Amino acid sequence: MATIRLQNAVSAHPDYQFSAPINIFVADGNNVAIVGRNGSGKSMLADIMTSKILCQKDSIVELSVGGQELGREEVKCMSFRDIYKMADNKPTYYQQRWNATENEDSPIVADIIGPEKCQKHIDLAKRLEIDGILQKRLIFLSSGELRKMQIFRSLLSHPKVLVIDNPYIGLDAGSRDVVNELLRNLSVNEHIQIILILSNPADVPSFVSKIIPVSNMTVLPLMEASDFAIDTDLHQQMFDNKFVDHFPTVQKKSERPYENAVIMNKVNVRYFTKQILKDVDWEVKRGEKWALLGQNGCGKSTLLSLVCGDNPQAYSNDITLFDCKRGTGESIWEIKSHIGYLSPDVHTYYQHDMPCIDVVATGFFDTIGLHRKPNDEQRQIARDWMKVFGAEHLAERSFVKISYGEQRLVLLCRVFVKSPSLLILDEPLHGLDVGKKRLAKAVIEHYCASPDVTLIYVTHYRHEIPSVVTKEKVLLRN
Repeated sequence: MATIRLQNAVSAHPDYQFSAPINIFVADGNNVAIVGRNGSGKSMLADIMTSKILCQKDSIVELSVGGQELGREEVKCMSFRDIYKMADNKPTYYQQRWNATENEDSPIVADIIGPEKCQKHIDLAKRLEIDGILQKRLIFLSSGELRKMQIFRSLLSHPKVLVIDNPYIGLDAGSRDVVNELLRNLSVNEHIQIILILSNPADVPSFVSKIIPVSNMTVLPLMEASDFAIDTDLHQQMFDNKFVDHFPTVQKKSERPYENAVIMNKVNVRYFTKQILKDVDWEVKRGEKWALLGQNGCGKSTLLSLVCGDNPQAYSNDITLFDCKRGTGESIWEIKSHIGYLSPDVHTYYQHDMPCIDVVATGFFDTIGLHRKPNDEQRQIARDWMKVFGAEHLAERSFVKISYGEQRLVLLCRVFVKSPSLLILDEPLHGLDVGKKRLAKAVIEHYCASPDVTLIYVTHYRHEIPSVVTKEKVLLRN
């Protein structure tokens, strides 16, 4: 395992500097977690540590094994943002995933990785439980499947150091256990140094022995993991959020009354030879609050794409939305006008270099990218919701230049601006630190307390399910 040494380390770029020079020494044999809230500087510290961000000449930054400094090829860094960089032909628009005639050019997973490598390392694929997806097209993978594929691909080059940014994003409980056990074995048996970047102290696994806390662009002293786990005062200092006691009020446009938000009767979705959904029945009445649950790859996102009007296979199924049967003349925009929607797919495709307040304002128009200019009232509503979520300081910053967790917070603000009567939240707390998760959950619960608001909520963490949820729909893999 590697020795980590940073002495008087200061970034050469003024935009990537901490409040003080960084001094860290982690002896060989210790796995590390860098822990902090969204925007605290965790990922920046990892980039400095691995020389992705260069430091000033008098800085010392070393990752070494046996006194020999590691080369770039021996250090692998993984971020959820990099998922689609593994394919040259990134999908060009959000709904492309659901259009079978337009995704035939999407690469097969095994072709991206290399068929020979997949065959040679099939035992590793089985340990990660991804051997069944190697012949699937990349565009059809769930966020959890994509995450495990990333880990698999990174391990094929036999790195000496593996840096993973929020490794548990999108993984169901079983997959989290699989990844933890795999990383532990790699550390113990193959002596790979594991460096995790985490936003929740509870996510620190047992094989991590050292913690580097980061708070407000300050690197705090190195700690033993056992000491950090019980230091509740430090957790409070690092992750506390102020809760708002008021919410924006918006004059809702008149909408036709409806009794049922969703009715599905024997719904089937198939892509080529793969059956994604089979004979699904579901009825969601106005004002009901549902949790939609199931393992990675069971079809949750596909099901929601039918509700949100993104999937053309809705027209070949018996589906009623807002008391109107699909295919009877309603447009996709009429459907979306009732819905506030957030999912990992929306986040993946929302990589536009534009001010965050404009990203929030696109919620009025249900677009990815700003194609209409918001008026002054809409911009003020957008700013008000950013204040609710503690994101007002991001208003004028570029969306692509903030952290993944901060982006997710901005996209949450986008959901609420038009006061939708149906909220569809697919893993909405992905990437948020523990304090922001508490805040976001409280906002969702407050908003959904209205008897006229319907909620469909997807998560792999039962403790994240809002208290207003009273019904569950569980999907099984086909």
